[in-house]
Amino acid sequence: MRLTRLVLLLPTLLAALLSLPAASADDGELLQAVHGFLHEQASALGDELIIELRPPSARLPTCESPAPFLTRPGEVPLGRISVGVRCGDDGRQVRYLQAEVGVIGEYPVLDTPLSAGETVRREHLVMQSGNLAELPNRTLLEIDRIVGQVATRALSPRQPLLEHQFRSLPLVERNQRVVIEARGSGFRIAREGQALEPGALGDRIRVRFDNREIMTAEVVGEGTLVVDF
Repeated sequence: MRLTRLVLLLPTLLAALLSLPAASADDGELLQAVHGFLHEQASALGDELIIELRPPSARLPTCESPAPFLTRPGEVPLGRISVGVRCGDDGRQVRYLQAEVGVIGEYPVLDTPLSAGETVRREHLVMQSGNLAELPNRTLLEIDRIVGQVATRALSPRQPLLEHQFRSLPLVERNQRVVIEARGSGFRIAREGQALEPGALGDRIRVRFDNREIMTAEVVGEGTLVVDF
């Protein structure tokens, strides 16, 4: 069952309640809207949310028809964030609330030590539970983003895994003979060529055909690249 814990930080001491505390009768709708918005934005990350809100100043007028939004569109709402709220039917009045969002969820860690240059296999990884907001920046949260990667340094078990600790395994080497597929609506043509640079999955690299023509193609497999038309 998904749990949500809401804590409001008030100038005077108030108990943390599961329901919305009465910080002010006029603030109730605003705080309820922001809490619901943050819950929706973060609920996919874990089973328990911890949402702390700092209510607006009592000197501000009531926010009618509050419409919350993230001040940095597309960000994952974890840790300390600022939430904007448009007020009124025309949304011309905007105010900002400070919030802190914690998510108790699972993230992958190594089950055994890994040496530098070693490729990560699925059996190397296990899931560990914790507050995702307390993890270092650029922690990898999905196993599929780690399996098949190469460790850039020796790594210890049970520690958060960071993006810079891994690199993609090259699927194409420089000067390797490769197959380049040209794909389009209703057709597919394959030609051989020579890779002019190494590339991992998803990289775009230059290839040269026997007629000396040079083209950029995307690495999609071992020794295989594709060009879409």
